[in-house]
Amino acid sequence: MRHRRVTATLRLGLGLGLGLALALGPGAFLGPTAPASAATASTAIDDAIAAEMPASGAPGLAYAVVTDGEISEVGARGVTRAGTNTPVTADTPFLLGSISKSFTAVAVMQLVETGQVDLDGTLADYVWIFADLPPGDITIRQLLSHTSGFSTLQGNTRRTHPTGAEDDLANAAAVITAETPAYAPGTRWEYSNTNYQLLGRLVEVVSGVDYQTYVTEHILEPIGMADSFVADGAVHPEMATGHTPWFWTKRPLAEQPTDRTTAPQGGIAASAHDVALYLAMMMNGEDDVLSADSKTLMMRPAGPTSPFYGLGWYVDTSQGTVGHTGSTPGVETQATMVPARDDAVVVLVNGGSGVGFAETTQLRSAVTSAALGLDYAGEGSRWSQKALFLALTLAPLLYLACMVWAWSRRDAIRAKSGATGLFSLWFPLLTTGIGAWVILALVPRLMGAPMPTLRAFQPDLALAMTATAVGGVAWAALRLVVAYTGGRGPRRAASSDAPNPT
Repeated sequence: MRHRRVTATLRLGLGLGLGLALALGPGAFLGPTAPASAATASTAIDDAIAAEMPASGAPGLAYAVVTDGEISEVGARGVTRAGTNTPVTADTPFLLGSISKSFTAVAVMQLVETGQVDLDGTLADYVWIFADLPPGDITIRQLLSHTSGFSTLQGNTRRTHPTGAEDDLANAAAVITAETPAYAPGTRWEYSNTNYQLLGRLVEVVSGVDYQTYVTEHILEPIGMADSFVADGAVHPEMATGHTPWFWTKRPLAEQPTDRTTAPQGGIAASAHDVALYLAMMMNGEDDVLSADSKTLMMRPAGPTSPFYGLGWYVDTSQGTVGHTGSTPGVETQATMVPARDDAVVVLVNGGSGVGFAETTQLRSAVTSAALGLDYAGEGSRWSQKALFLALTLAPLLYLACMVWAWSRRDAIRAKSGATGLFSLWFPLLTTGIGAWVILALVPRLMGAPMPTLRAFQPDLALAMTATAVGGVAWAALRLVVAYTGGRGPRRAASSDAPNPT
């Protein structure tokens, strides 16, 4: 689907600086074919999981399929946490990541239907702290469709630290008052978590209750999502544990509280079965949790500036699919609907993708295509990503070897003199310093993910990048230390060529 290619393009921003690449590649898109029978789909799903799950390194997976508007199949594989025997089931809650944005969009649309919110009203109309400030002029429709002007980098930057208190989201929104959108509102599409954080706060202000209470009472409970909840600052041991990539393996995250601050953008926890109920509701064409007209509006392009995103959903009109992917540290998810057929599938995986190695994209997409009878040719070769990750991993060792070599050749280094010798000593410090800036500052900016965010999602990549940057500068600095200590250094060599005053 097109939204997968957009995500891939964003992540491949890493390659603009150093030729690096993050987990998702351009891949092949999913295209509709004839619907598969239930028996055929079930066999195809089993085959897809058997073929792709080992390479993904994911400890567990859950899925659910909707056929003709009804849940036709649920299934699960693996364990909730590596090293344990607790099996994943179709009722195990996973943190949904950005699929949660559609829940926030439903909440906003409910307020629109009751006349409490106007889609073309501004943020300042409802959240007064934004009055007379740049973000205050952004419309609700622009926030929902990612055309607000806030950038991906702004959306991936943490501004406050969660405390678990009910005012966490209010405090996060208050900090955003000091920011100016990177672009003029309505002029371009750029995915940004900031949009949905602000929408979550809007839901709180307009409804008079916290985001968690509103979504639970107006969406989860009416749909019957009994194994689902909203991130509330508490620890939920029943959730599937996230596993982040760690040099060709995955390691489980420590048990930690859920985050109220990021709930509107990525903090709905739900089981595969419950998400299937939710997807069936979105496609049923009925007035229930939301009117049929509002559902249709959400699942079509929001406008010329947002040709492939509606209100909380990616839309591929050429393929007839609507959906969203999600990613939180150690968990990746994918929900896909074919509204014209009332068919859908959700795939939840408790493993984050590595770079080239142990990626979950092909697993999730293979299960999706098998369930819906869609064409899928795989993600293609990942050798360039693997090679780049290996290069970053090996570079610190190479620099270490160079440092040992420099020490062993210290006499030759100290013998350097004249302009050429000084250049050969100082130029490496300049180049490695620039390289460190590119790796630690420019590349994260191009990726739209600051280093703290990168460390949370891809700790091995972040460590390799940091070690490479520091290793290069350390090598260049060591050469200078060797040159100017322990005897006749370059400057002394240069001065010894001058006439003897005596």
